[in-house]
Amino acid sequence: MEKPRQGFWGLWNISFGFFGIQIGFALQNANMSRIFQSLGTSIDDLPALWIAAPLTGLLVQPIIGHMSDRTWLGRLGRRRPYFLAGAILAVLSLFVMPLAPVLLVAAVMLWVLDASLNISMEPFRAFVGDMLRKDQHSAGYAVQTAFIGAGAVVGSIFPWGLEHLGVSNEAPLGSIPDTVRYAFWFGGAALFLAVLWTILTTREYSPEQLAAFEGAREEAAQDSVRVLAARGPLTSLAWIGAGALVAAAVGWFDLEKEVYLLGGLLAGYGIASLIAVQLAKAGRGTSMLASIVGDFAGMPPIMKRLAVVQFFSWSALFIMWINTTPVVAQVFFGAPDAADPRYQEGANWVGVLFTVYNGVAAVAALTLLPLLASHFGKVRTHIIGLLCGAAGYASFFLIRDPHWLIASEIGIGIAWASILAMPYAILASNLPQAKLGIFMGLFNVFVVVPQLLVATVMGSIMKAFFPDQPIWTMAFAAGTLVLAALAMTRVRESEGELAPPPLPLAGGELNG
Repeated sequence: MEKPRQGFWGLWNISFGFFGIQIGFALQNANMSRIFQSLGTSIDDLPALWIAAPLTGLLVQPIIGHMSDRTWLGRLGRRRPYFLAGAILAVLSLFVMPLAPVLLVAAVMLWVLDASLNISMEPFRAFVGDMLRKDQHSAGYAVQTAFIGAGAVVGSIFPWGLEHLGVSNEAPLGSIPDTVRYAFWFGGAALFLAVLWTILTTREYSPEQLAAFEGAREEAAQDSVRVLAARGPLTSLAWIGAGALVAAAVGWFDLEKEVYLLGGLLAGYGIASLIAVQLAKAGRGTSMLASIVGDFAGMPPIMKRLAVVQFFSWSALFIMWINTTPVVAQVFFGAPDAADPRYQEGANWVGVLFTVYNGVAAVAALTLLPLLASHFGKVRTHIIGLLCGAAGYASFFLIRDPHWLIASEIGIGIAWASILAMPYAILASNLPQAKLGIFMGLFNVFVVVPQLLVATVMGSIMKAFFPDQPIWTMAFAAGTLVLAALAMTRVRESEGELAPPPLPLAGGELNG
């Protein structure tokens, strides 16, 4: 049995809530460094303060994915309860954040905000797979990407637009401008209304209907708990040992103290996997810990290959989100820190730049990417998109006029659209329906782990080799996107597909 085909408004309703969620993420990404610096922190301390965001995603997304796979609340459904709970918490966080009187409060609220956004966001990825038949996955994730880009445009442009409407963009060191305050409040309202639209206009398939749609494919799903029960302790001990080595390296090489967190996470996973193995051996494999660890260890091969691509792709994005404001303010506006009056002008221009790349992503998702995919396939399309992003980051070294950075953002926007659409479209068509939530949550581990690495390691690298020169972070971003494109050459669009032929030099069409 096949799922009914969704029309335009069906695709619209399924993903419209992501428009609001991305407004929240855009406000966070474009303004948190600004808020932290306005409250008195230095450039060197920014990565440590940003740790809250990826760490929260690392913990929340697999748990929410696991829980949403097993949830059914009648008319409210399977994924939609999490949309609603996360939206309510995010609205409260967006209201409180710009009222933060001191740095500690802002850092804590970033943690709460990111947790709330992740609670809503993670099930949306699986929701597309739940609601659409396989031949509509590309269209579904393209529409979702368009809403992500549109939401990010709205969220990024808010402070700049409010300034041009007469709202004050100035604030003494230790306080936050009114443009940022009002942007967060309006953004919170928009987030809630958009998520509510999806909740009210969609109705999910019941577990019985999904099982009927899935048929024999579901019976072939890997019994990850059984595989986990057969494991010995050596792999877990290796994770613990790796964590201990990372922690020891902090003292040996005088690294930033935030690197301890990375060591703690590696060791923590090793300990968690030891416990999970024992639970599985004792016949308690249905517990959340055993299920999550078992599914992580038993990821399908295509998911493992795409995970490497995600790792490098999101390393570049997180470098950009942390460092674009200090780079533009210092290099293009001549403001060494937030105390300089030119800093707020540069920070507002970053909002414009982020608006451009998100706007490009929204358009590219519905026009350029489908065109490329129809000629070259999803894999090659993603390689092209990643290389466009690498060129955009590299161009920061060639441009002197900040207005020309808009050209850089076009390449970054194409990459952003591809990162949000192509891997998920490939993945959703190759995963068992009953585990779509947990596998999407685990896939996003490879979104947040590189962010943690950037937040913990990048500060040590910059301090050692490029002190007070944030422009060099853009070189790292370009390099990691090139590595992502190379890793993508190992990915096939389906599990059984052989290596693809090379890209055609001219003309011709390849099936996507």
